Amino acid sequence: MLLIFGLSVFFRTVSEGTFHCPRCGGDRAYRRRVGRRWFTLFFLPVIPFNQVGEVVECRTCRTRFDIAVLQSPTARQMAAALPAGMRAAAALVLRAGGAATPAARARAAEAVHGYGGTGYDDAAVEHDLRLGEPFLEEEIAAAGAQLAPEAKEWFLAQAVRVGLADGPLGDAERRALHRVAHLLGMSPAHALGVIVTTEGAAR
Repeated sequence: MLLIFGLSVFFRTVSEGTFHCPRCGGDRAYRRRVGRRWFTLFFLPVIPFNQVGEVVECRTCRTRFDIAVLQSPTARQMAAALPAGMRAAAALVLRAGGAATPAARARAAEAVHGYGGTGYDDAAVEHDLRLGEPFLEEEIAAAGAQLAPEAKEWFLAQAVRVGLADGPLGDAERRALHRVAHLLGMSPAHALGVIVTTEGAAR
């Protein structure tokens, strides 16, 4: 009797979800799969051996990637991060001064709408002003992770304009703006340049 045996790797799915596929260039469904080496007899797995690693498989193009690919945000996550980040930045600046000023609130709403945020009105401003600072800072940092250097400058400039809506920037507002810049990943000198330039353009 002829026995056909050998070693083969078989994968099993451990989780599923949506990710940004580098090959497809868009959001796609994926399967996270774990591979294990098996001793096979007549091409059937009989005895399991060691685990050989995990991969992420795109369900559209079938390409397999290292699991690190799941750390990249999806297009939907990126689209949500920017208005949320601007809401948080506006809240920090408004808290530092001008929170009760209609002009500053209106400018905050304009900035959020510019990033695709809908339904951001005075009630939303009140809600954001009551949020904890750690949460607001986390939202700003998440937005900063999506932005190129030039886009970070524009984002910070929008926050500066919120502070300027009720008059010249106060010390507390400047500190808040530098905090926003730090969370975006900007250096102090870079942030100062953007703040000063935006102030000059507003005069």
